[in-house]
Amino acid sequence: MAEQSQTTQAGKGGFFARLRQRLSGGKGLNLASGWLSGRKLDAALEEELETRLLMADAGIGATEKVLHSLRRRIGKAAADNPEQISEALKESIADILRPHQIPLNIDDQHRPFVILVVGVNGSGKTTTIGKLARKFQDSGLKVMLAAGDTYRAAATEQLQAWGERNQVPVISQQPGADPAAVLYDAFEAAKARGIDVLLADTAGRLQNQAGLMTELEKIVRVIAKLDPAAPHETMLVLDASLGQNAVTQATQFHEVIGLTGITMTKLDSGAKGGVLLALAEQLDIPFRYIGIGEQLEDLDVFDADQYVTALLKTSD
Repeated sequence: MAEQSQTTQAGKGGFFARLRQRLSGGKGLNLASGWLSGRKLDAALEEELETRLLMADAGIGATEKVLHSLRRRIGKAAADNPEQISEALKESIADILRPHQIPLNIDDQHRPFVILVVGVNGSGKTTTIGKLARKFQDSGLKVMLAAGDTYRAAATEQLQAWGERNQVPVISQQPGADPAAVLYDAFEAAKARGIDVLLADTAGRLQNQAGLMTELEKIVRVIAKLDPAAPHETMLVLDASLGQNAVTQATQFHEVIGLTGITMTKLDSGAKGGVLLALAEQLDIPFRYIGIGEQLEDLDVFDADQYVTALLKTSD
């Protein structure tokens, strides 16, 4: 069952309209309607686009790809046609993002379907879990949460609050317990209760904390003993406002445990938005969701074309 089916087109329109409004308060590429008026694709315009893309955290590799694609699409004949340049720019950026637009599929053959959520402290992991729990519930799935962040009592309390809010069970142990043991118990409980989706929180860790990353590997091994295919989704939650550091985080988490999905949060809090281009250019990992706030409706399935429209500040 694809998560994309859980979001109506009307809902998408509302979400991405809010994204256009909130994305960096008008920063990022900020190529509002009329920005090309009276201009043509020449060295000066290419330099401006290069600067804007780099300033928006798109990274050098993705920036070069966008400019190369733009030149190829436009050619000399349409170099002074603003409408064609604008459309070609949108397509050049979207071409990089579209291959990563792969909605999360909750496979009916795996029950419980285990989603291991990882990331650094402050990235929005626990809040994302709470929002996903509601999304899955709304699509008719039975959900359970596992409080695998046993180092911070506040993390367990926050997850339990989301459990109460969504009326879903939360499996937890005392502070300092072995996170792998918590997830083991949660899997067994989920299987016994006929749960469809088990969302497992983990301790926030920096990608350079060797001990915690080793612990994450242990969690993955323990889950795999219960179901060789589990975790069925290993989702990294990234804070978009970190810019290029988000790419470093994703690369190192992927090397340790093998990511299967990325959710980008906090696109409303100082993020410039282009970091998804950098991620797409460097890593072959699907983009599952993007978030723009704390409310339940502020998380939605990633849509490349809608995202590019928001990034460029253009109309639908």
